[in-house]
Amino acid sequence: MDALLQISLKLLVNDRGKFFTLIIGITFAVFLMMQMTSMFSGVMYRTAATIYNIGAKVWVMDPSIHIQSDNIPMPNYILDAVRSIKGVKYAAPLYSGSGLVKLSDGTYQATNIIGLDDPTLFGRPTITKGNIYSIYDDNAYIIIKDAEYHKLNNPKIGATFEVNDNRGVIVGIGKALVSGLFGTPTLYTTFSRAISDLPTTRFTISYILLEPKTLNDISNIKKEVKALGYIALTEKEFVDKNKNYYLYQTGLGTNVLIMTLISFIVGLSIAGQTFYTFVLENLEEFGALKAIGAKKSELIKMIFFQSTVVGFLGYGFGILLSSILIALAKLRLPEYAALVTYENLGISFFMVLVIILFSSYLGIRKVTQIDPFDIFRG
Repeated sequence: MDALLQISLKLLVNDRGKFFTLIIGITFAVFLMMQMTSMFSGVMYRTAATIYNIGAKVWVMDPSIHIQSDNIPMPNYILDAVRSIKGVKYAAPLYSGSGLVKLSDGTYQATNIIGLDDPTLFGRPTITKGNIYSIYDDNAYIIIKDAEYHKLNNPKIGATFEVNDNRGVIVGIGKALVSGLFGTPTLYTTFSRAISDLPTTRFTISYILLEPKTLNDISNIKKEVKALGYIALTEKEFVDKNKNYYLYQTGLGTNVLIMTLISFIVGLSIAGQTFYTFVLENLEEFGALKAIGAKKSELIKMIFFQSTVVGFLGYGFGILLSSILIALAKLRLPEYAALVTYENLGISFFMVLVIILFSSYLGIRKVTQIDPFDIFRG
């Protein structure tokens, strides 16, 4: 390591109180930023739970749909038309709606009910207990065991309930890739039973799920579907559409952004003020280095090195603390939705760089104005 950088490091760690205050300030800021952005990522991930769990490559829907919980039915002839499009390997209808379930103890619970295509069961969940083919039995439903499972009184296979005055029987227990966000349990049944047990409009198909023969066929499929007056979206496009709605057309995105900015300002102010105080207390040392021949560029390098060391230590500790807390919270709170992503790490890293540059600027501005004569005269 360069001799001047060694000196700057010794100056930094010599005052342990200021050194640890700087690290704690940035750690706290990174921790808050990671918590806010991770919570937002987790919430966005869970709002698209049905999209991920069904796993269709292409979704056909009404153009007015903004989020996956919207239910704008399509006429049956659209399914036949989609199946006839060149490049479509197969297509299946999907019913997605809500139902009020009456439990055996007389209480009611709102549920999400997914109706799968009878012949193919395309989009079916992974079964942990029971048999997927039992879904064809009379009054058969499969329940998803997730964070909301207990709201149906932890039913076992054979448990009964009523939905719209129709009898339902749990014939299997499944698991989902992603748990839902809005606190409602999920039941799967066949498409024909869903539209029979639940009140529906004249049209009954919520979405059409299709598998293209090749990825190159998707663009042609989109054009053909658009000509029918509907839209076809890939899984990623549907997830992005869902995310953009919550981000820009609800208060969720704004609130998380404000909290993240507050966290950033807290870290910026703590780190900037503390580092500036640190530089003031070490002016004599910097003045002495300047007097014995240290160049302006070398002093700037020293200041930037010090702020970089503090910034990256704070970033590392902040990420570690946030990750540990999120992991522990998920162990104890299944409904906790925070999710650490590369985007969150990148946003926090960028903000730490801004804090480093701001702190360095305050220090550099003071150090470069030092007059060695004034230091030795004092």
